[in-house]
Amino acid sequence: MHSWSDLPSDPGLESSVRLGERGPYVGTPPPRRAPRRWAEHDGLDALLSELHAGFGFQRWWPAHTPFEVLIGAVLTQNTAWTNVELALANLRAARVLTPAQILNVRDDRLRAALRPSGYFNVKARKLRELSAWYLEYGGLAALRTRPLEQVRADLLGVWGVGPETADSILCYAAGRPTAVVDAYTRRILSRHGWIEADAPYEVVRAWLSERLRAQQWILEEFHALFVRAGYHNCKKAARCDACPATAPVP
Repeated sequence: MHSWSDLPSDPGLESSVRLGERGPYVGTPPPRRAPRRWAEHDGLDALLSELHAGFGFQRWWPAHTPFEVLIGAVLTQNTAWTNVELALANLRAARVLTPAQILNVRDDRLRAALRPSGYFNVKARKLRELSAWYLEYGGLAALRTRPLEQVRADLLGVWGVGPETADSILCYAAGRPTAVVDAYTRRILSRHGWIEADAPYEVVRAWLSERLRAQQWILEEFHALFVRAGYHNCKKAARCDACPATAPVP
């Protein structure tokens, strides 16, 4: 097996000093108060204002290091975050949380650690592919400094990385201004009549990018608030009566 080494002084491996309700997080710290406006779109602005009033600042992404965001973005595919947390705890206990460690660990140990996240054989391969690419690409410094759309296209060329995973990595680990679109985003926006439920990913991403205020922490908090609302309220069977948002849904 090829012996991989982590990049020297890679900022992606530095421990986060930021703490949220769920512990350490990687992202842009929000201000002390909510903004005067979240979005140029009146309905989206009102929705985010009400979600924030009910849920508060989310301070995402829950992770100890920026590279751990990459791991979590892969592991959360097709599973609940609670399962991702179990897999991350296993990786942490096994000291397999850097790209070199992921590439050098035995297959059976890696798969066993990932088992709680489901599809662990496939996800083990995805993490190895992403880790090798990350080291060859230049680490977090390259993700932060190269032209955004080029980095995004290169990320999408990695086996196992789709648009949602790529945007999660870029938005939270690298602090790049891109909107993350997931199932909750589609459901919430379509229930308010702002997009079609089956609109292509890039159409939804563009819709959000054109309307959200162009501040990094707003891009991060918007997604986190939608995840919170989607998980607790905007399920397949909506629980609107318990949702902080009072904006009428058509």
